[in-house]
Amino acid sequence: MKRLILALIITVISLPVFAQQHIVSLKQSKEAALSYSKALKNGQLRTESAKAGVSAAKADYLPSVSATGLGLLGFKDFISAMPPLLEKGINNFYLIGVTGTQPIYAGGKIQTSNKLAGLQLDVARIRMQQSTDSVLLLTEQKYWNLVSLQEQQKTVAANEVLLNGLLKMQKDMLASGLIARNDLLKVKVQLSQLMVQKSKLQNGRRVALLDFSMYTGMPFDSLMTMQDTLDKEHMPVLPGLAPDTLLAKNYDYQLLKKRVDAQLLQTRLSKGDNLPSLSVGASAAQTGSFNNAFGSSFVPSGFVTLSIPISNGLWGRGKQKVKQEKLNEAIAANDFRDGQDQIKLGITRYWYELKDQLTQISYAQENLKLAVENLKVNKDNYKAGLSPVTDVLDAQASYEQAAQVLTTAYADYNNQLAVYHYLTATGENYQR
Repeated sequence: MKRLILALIITVISLPVFAQQHIVSLKQSKEAALSYSKALKNGQLRTESAKAGVSAAKADYLPSVSATGLGLLGFKDFISAMPPLLEKGINNFYLIGVTGTQPIYAGGKIQTSNKLAGLQLDVARIRMQQSTDSVLLLTEQKYWNLVSLQEQQKTVAANEVLLNGLLKMQKDMLASGLIARNDLLKVKVQLSQLMVQKSKLQNGRRVALLDFSMYTGMPFDSLMTMQDTLDKEHMPVLPGLAPDTLLAKNYDYQLLKKRVDAQLLQTRLSKGDNLPSLSVGASAAQTGSFNNAFGSSFVPSGFVTLSIPISNGLWGRGKQKVKQEKLNEAIAANDFRDGQDQIKLGITRYWYELKDQLTQISYAQENLKLAVENLKVNKDNYKAGLSPVTDVLDAQASYEQAAQVLTTAYADYNNQLAVYHYLTATGENYQR
């Protein structure tokens, strides 16, 4: 009899819950979410913006060239006629000039600005990768939530078969006058409660499917079914013998480190404001009048510019700015050390939660075996007239609860494992 009950449960659980299922794999879900995500599209735009910033910073190495044009027309002569030197008065004037300047030394600010722009591009790329992993994580969690709901529906279906079988048995026994009608009603009440639970699961799954479709961009389909199932026959394995607290692949750690580097460059920029700057240049200008009242002339020239800030670096705003940036360096360093500890703590906490979850799975597996055995014994006793139907119903409820607890334990483990991979692996390894 025990083998018959187990075979019945396994058969019902193995049956497709939905007709004409639209099977979706975890890989398909992730690919769809990555393609659809607006956050990733914005991340790509931010990366392109950072690339433009790098190009802009490189342009500071090149000469700056500007052109100037000026034209004046007076209502009266600016200069009256002075024959024979000036046959007629001048009431108009134009000036056209071109100037090119090449910085030779700017206190190291050009080089520092280029490094800072490159660092900002690195940050944009890291954030892009972080957003990618975040999308993958959330997609995986939504996926396993749907798998869990599917497994719960299978459990309800198995219990529905059990209760319908018991109800049929009750009807036959009632027709034979072996039981009171009250026993039949007790089974119907429990079956009705199961139907309410079945309806709630169906509605909850529909909402979860809608949420999944909206996040991944996949068309909503009530027949959509997740390909994976929860392998309740095998115990999962911990990811490693100890928490992986080597943070080189952690994006939050990388961003904290980049912040420290960026603050060092900001300090160097502030120091550059207090250093001399040297540039050379050349200009060419032509002046004349529109009516050729006097001859035009083309004048080329070269120049050297040396600027030495004195008060700014000795007692002015520049000195205090450098001091302020130095203090910001210390703040960034403290935040880096604190953030590093918090990341390690988070990884360690999730690893131990996975370990605890394995313990819960182990106990849940044992409880389910006991619940199946208890259900079998009570059904046999009821058939032999040794126990009331309430004992069978209690055993059925215990079996249902044990099955749901095991399903939840496996689903929670998969969700926590996804978070652990998110914290410890790069995007390439995480997507695996």
